Amino acid sequence: MRLRRVGRHRTAAVGALLALLVLAGCGSGSGTDEATSSDAGAARPPMAGQEAGEPARGEAGTATDTRVEQRSIIYTGSLEIKVDDVEVKAREAVAAATRAGGFVGGDQRRSAAADAVAELQLRVPADRFYPVVEELARLGSQQRRQIDTQDVTEETIDLDARIATQRARVDSARRLLAQADSISDLISLENELGRREADLASLEAKKRRLGDLTALSTITVTLVGPNASTTEDEDQLGFLVGLSGGWKVFLASMTVLVTVLGAVLPWLLVFGVPLGLLWWWHRRRRRDRDTGPALVAPVGAPPPSGLAVPGEVSGAPPVPGARSAP
Repeated sequence: MRLRRVGRHRTAAVGALLALLVLAGCGSGSGTDEATSSDAGAARPPMAGQEAGEPARGEAGTATDTRVEQRSIIYTGSLEIKVDDVEVKAREAVAAATRAGGFVGGDQRRSAAADAVAELQLRVPADRFYPVVEELARLGSQQRRQIDTQDVTEETIDLDARIATQRARVDSARRLLAQADSISDLISLENELGRREADLASLEAKKRRLGDLTALSTITVTLVGPNASTTEDEDQLGFLVGLSGGWKVFLASMTVLVTVLGAVLPWLLVFGVPLGLLWWWHRRRRRDRDTGPALVAPVGAPPPSGLAVPGEVSGAPPVPGARSAP
């Protein structure tokens, strides 16, 4: 009995020891697997089209692609160039835009002498914008340059989302229209479908306009002759500039004065002339009423003192006092 009990204890101890060894082996194995998977994840090369350090597409926390070639940017430029021959340089500017794959959107020219001015609006592909600007700047002496950019990436993405949503709404309205079983439902669904289609057409027109502005950049180049005034000349100060400005202000003031006179003249003719005649008649009548008959003295009455009677000789003139001898 005693030997059997000792053998039983010894068997239980061996079993417990085996269980501890199995648990230790499983724990070390799982830790090794985690380390291996962690190392493999760290050493995993980036996917095709994915740069190092860039989060994979579709994973949580994916960042927006901010690379320049993926953005929608509108380029606009303005140049003012002084040239020797405006007509010749204008043809060269048009040729430069045509070689770049663009076209002329506007052409305004005035005069043909040394003070000639030509204003061209050129549309060129966005990727050829800066090369064309540099080529145009070499046509003559550059007086002014201004380049503006507008990033419309977010607006483009928003338009795409709104267009997709509106198309889904149009399809839904069409399905409901096909299932209409009454005249009232048919009319209301047709009106709703027309409104949704109009909204969709408006969004698509905005998208086309935005796509045109981003695909083709606009360059406004002004070519001026040797004697033509430029923007810098117009900003100068001096006596002649002040005289020219004063003369323009005087002409503007006279124009305003003549305009006001022309507006008031009919009122003066209709009301002013009758009122003037009435005032003149009233003043004359008042003057005639204030003037009384002439006063006539009675016969034989002495004349008033201080008045000489005609035909009578006035008293002898006073004799001056005798002068005393010296």
